[in-house]
Amino acid sequence: MKVLSVASECGPFVKTGGLADVVGALPAALAPLGVEMRVLAPGYPAMIAALPDDAEVHELARLPGGRARLLTGQAAGIEAMVLDSPRLFDRPGNPYLGPDGRDWHDNHLRFGALGRLTARIATEGVGGWKPDVVHLHDWQAGLAAVWLRFGRRRAPPSLLTIHNIAFQGLFPAETIVTLRLPKAGFHPEGFEFFGQLGFLKAGLVYADRISTVSPTYARELTDPEFGMGLEGVIEARRAEMHGILNGIDREAWNPESDLHIASRYSAASPAGKDANRVALARRFGLHAAPEAPLFCVVSRLTRQKGLDLLLEALPRLLARGASLALLGSGDPNLESAFREAADQNPERIGVVIGWDEPLAHLMQAGADVILVPSRFEPCGLTQLCGLRYGALPVVARTGGLADTVIDANDAALREGVATGFQFPAGSSAALAEAIDRACDAFANGKVWSAMVGHAMRHPVGWEESAHAYARLYAEMTESAP
Repeated sequence: MKVLSVASECGPFVKTGGLADVVGALPAALAPLGVEMRVLAPGYPAMIAALPDDAEVHELARLPGGRARLLTGQAAGIEAMVLDSPRLFDRPGNPYLGPDGRDWHDNHLRFGALGRLTARIATEGVGGWKPDVVHLHDWQAGLAAVWLRFGRRRAPPSLLTIHNIAFQGLFPAETIVTLRLPKAGFHPEGFEFFGQLGFLKAGLVYADRISTVSPTYARELTDPEFGMGLEGVIEARRAEMHGILNGIDREAWNPESDLHIASRYSAASPAGKDANRVALARRFGLHAAPEAPLFCVVSRLTRQKGLDLLLEALPRLLARGASLALLGSGDPNLESAFREAADQNPERIGVVIGWDEPLAHLMQAGADVILVPSRFEPCGLTQLCGLRYGALPVVARTGGLADTVIDANDAALREGVATGFQFPAGSSAALAEAIDRACDAFANGKVWSAMVGHAMRHPVGWEESAHAYARLYAEMTESAP
C-alpha cells in the first residue's frame, strides 16, 4: 500500500502545533503494517535544508505562483517530497504569517500550488512511484480534493483529516479564477463558503473519506458550537466520517531515555521524577512546596486553549499552596496577564514566553499536574505526554481530552483506572474545582502514586491508531471504482 501524505508542516522540520507531530510520526507508525508513506510538504528553508545533497530534482510545469521543482529524498527517516518554489516558500519565521503577524497575502497561491502538485503526483506518479491513497491534512491541502475529483485522469481515493476546524483557509471569490478552479464547483454544495472560496470546505465536500483526530471531536463537529459553520457539511457526510485518535512518539517522549530531563525514571522506578521536580522549580525560580502540587502549562496562549479561564482560577490554585510553571506564547494580552501574575507571585508562578522543546520535556517530567483547560480540543498531545511522564492531566471534557484521560471519579478510583481529572469545558469555576480535586488527591500519597502509575502505563502511542488508518486505507482502495 502506497500513501501520499500532504501537509503544510512536518516534524521535526517545520512545526507550529500538533499537526507537524502527527505528519512526522505517521510514516514510521504505518511502516510495520505494510504502508509505504511519503510526505509532500512545502519547500520552507528548514525543509530544503533537511534534504540530502543528492536529493532528486524533478522540474515542474507551471503551478499557481509560477514554475517550481519537486525535490525528493530521505530526511530524518521520512521519504520526503518537497515543493521547491522560493518565490512562495523561501521566507523566514512562521509558515503562514508574515512579520506583521498577518497571513501572507499569497497564501492562496502557496497552498493552491501544493494542492495542484498533489493531484499531479497522485495521477501521474513521480520516478515510478504512484500512490494508492492520498491523505490530505487540514485546509492547506484541501484543494487537492477538487483537482482529484475534476481532473481528466483517474485519481486514487483521498482522505481529508481535520486537525482543527477553526482554521479553514477562506479567500475572496475571485481567487477561483487565479487558481483555475472549475467554476462549476463554486456553489453552496461545492467549495463556496458564504461567498468565499473555502479550502477546507473543498476537501470536506470532494474527498472520498473524512477523518478527524478523536472520536469525540468527530461527534462534536456536527454541532454548531464546534462545527464553525461547516457542521451541515459534516452531518451530510457522517457515514464517511472517522474519528481516529492521535498518538505521540514514545521514543521521543520517554522518561527512561530522555536526555532533556534531569533524571531518568519509569513507571516501575518512578523515584527520578522528584529530581526533575526540583530542577523544574529551580528553572522557574519557584518555591514548590512538597505538600502541594506543582502545576504546569505547555501551550499556545489563546482563548481556544482556555488560558483566560486559568487566569480566573489562579487564586484557587495559589490558595491551595500550589505553584505553576507556564511555557507558551500567543495572545499578547494573555502573555501580559501571565507575566503580571508571575511578577505578583514570583516564587509561586513562573512564566517563559516562547517555545523551548527541551524545557517542554523537563516540564512534563518535573510537574505533578499538567493543565489543559481548552474550550475545544480536536485531540491534544500535551496531555498524552503528561500521561507518559506521570504529570497527571487536568483537562476540559471535550474532544480528544475526553477520550484520553480517565477522570478520577469514585468509580474509576475504586477500579484503579483513573489517570487525571476532567471538568466541563468553558467554566473557570469548574476548572477551579478540578484544581481542588487534584490538590486533594495529591495530599493522599497512596492515591496519587497509584494514579501516576496508571497514567504512565496508559497507551499513548500510535499502535492502535496506525491500525485504524491502515484499515481505512484498505477499505478506500477496495471500494474505489
